[in-house]
Amino acid sequence: MTAVSDLFYVSSEGDVLDEVVAGHYGDTRDGKVEAVLAANPGLAALGAVLSAGVRITLPDLSTSTPVETEQLWG
Repeated sequence: MTAVSDLFYVSSEGDVLDEVVAGHYGDTRDGKVEAVLAANPGLAALGAVLSAGVRITLPDLSTSTPVETEQLWG
């Protein structure tokens, strides 16, 4: 792996997308790989092993789940 920023990753020869995703997000669960593929049209067509210089958008996957509350008084 080479350069990582908050928004993009530039691949090194032989990088694999699953490893890039795990390195950035900590794991590949909960649709993270699919989210990265959705943010990068055409990335899947490049194959499993990436060549050097592929710029990959790493979307912000932090989501806040709204918590349902009830008013107890008044």
